[in-house]
Amino acid sequence: MTQRSFAVGRRRVGLGALLGALALLAPAGAAAQEAGSDVTFARDVAPILQQKCETCHRVGSVAPMSLVTYEETRPWARSIKARVQSREMPPWHLDKTVGIQHFINDRSLTDPQIDTIVRWVDAGAPLGDPAELPPPVDWPAGDRFELEDRLGPPDIVVRSQPWTMPADGQDAWFRPRAELNLTAPVWVRAAETRPSLEGRRIVHHASTYLHQPKGEELLEAERALRAGQVGVDAVLAAAQKRTTDPEEVRELFTEWAQGKQGEIYPDNVGKLVRVGSHVEFDIHYHAVGEEITDQLEVGWWLYPQDAPPKYSAQFVAMGAGAARSLEIPPRSVVQHQGTYVLPAPAIMHNFQPHMHYRGKAFLMEALHPDGRREVINYADRFDNTWHLNYIYDPDHAPVLPKGTVMQITTWHDNTRANRNNPDPRQWVSYGPRTVDEMAHANQQVIFITEEDYERITAERKARAARTDN
Repeated sequence: MTQRSFAVGRRRVGLGALLGALALLAPAGAAAQEAGSDVTFARDVAPILQQKCETCHRVGSVAPMSLVTYEETRPWARSIKARVQSREMPPWHLDKTVGIQHFINDRSLTDPQIDTIVRWVDAGAPLGDPAELPPPVDWPAGDRFELEDRLGPPDIVVRSQPWTMPADGQDAWFRPRAELNLTAPVWVRAAETRPSLEGRRIVHHASTYLHQPKGEELLEAERALRAGQVGVDAVLAAAQKRTTDPEEVRELFTEWAQGKQGEIYPDNVGKLVRVGSHVEFDIHYHAVGEEITDQLEVGWWLYPQDAPPKYSAQFVAMGAGAARSLEIPPRSVVQHQGTYVLPAPAIMHNFQPHMHYRGKAFLMEALHPDGRREVINYADRFDNTWHLNYIYDPDHAPVLPKGTVMQITTWHDNTRANRNNPDPRQWVSYGPRTVDEMAHANQQVIFITEEDYERITAERKARAARTDN
């Protein structure tokens, strides 16, 4: 399938647009009788909300209303029906008809779940038997890291200095540094970035960079690891060696944006942090009409010292055209393309398209060395309100040979039809502000050896043959 087969889908409204649509949010009518309904809140709808909605729609989280109890949910019934039918909520912007569809963080509703919610609203949104309500979810109390429920408290917490954003003014970028004071190298197996609860109103996104002292031998070993020529043992050995003239290397480590908190790396994959390293924050703040102070925190969960992982995850920004060529004329819909050639066999950990207000659709394809063209994923309803990170199920993550060309195709809509567009009269070019534009995928790539590539692909073929039989 070529890119011409893809019609760029219409825009969807993210969570923030709910606040501007109050006229649509009147309570559903009570004309339908509750008695005898075959769909009830207690038995059928509450479990869906717990699984897919409450992580945001609860007191103290980011959504403008809580959907935890029947009393909280019932006034929003008709709005909920409209949003789930249009697949605006929960936010999940992938075309479900093409590409990989197996993710460990899939927040989208299935067709049967949507049908259940629609039938519940059409029946008058009945409560049903309260005895059938599921036990309430024990969400973290207070401002905690979300990963604490799965992994316990983080081993290391890195904090930025506080920043106060005035009520009005231009966007601001705050770039403080924090020392780590490590006494031994550590391997990070999970990371989560967390602005303060109030600060989430003013943080557009936040990246953390790692500055590490590295000698030439270590740099050479890391280049060989990325090329699939050595394992992590060679990198560890080089990391332990002292050098009289280390070079400080700046690497993108993790990030936060609405819809993405952090990363849990697959088994046997992590990120190495050396003694002498420090963290640089790159936090994009914007004014919201009220003075707010924020302090950002990053939590790291570590591998045991005596059990380091075999592979290192690497951030690779796969862009659609060089920054200087990203030009979007007024009142236009523009397509850009770019490529990245894999220098070694690789596993894709995630798919994370990144654009700004004018972003409309984002396609990633793999052009295999044998000439085969494969759609990896297509976000046909991209919405800058949510910076979603689609994390693959490890059994289904793309495993690609050396020399594969990753082709990125993006569409930007600078017309009035784009409801996110602040001003279709403007020329738009590449830049860091939200009113500027970008077009790249923030990919976590795990480079592997040729032997591992052959083993993994053979295992997958065998598993597929068993499934077919």
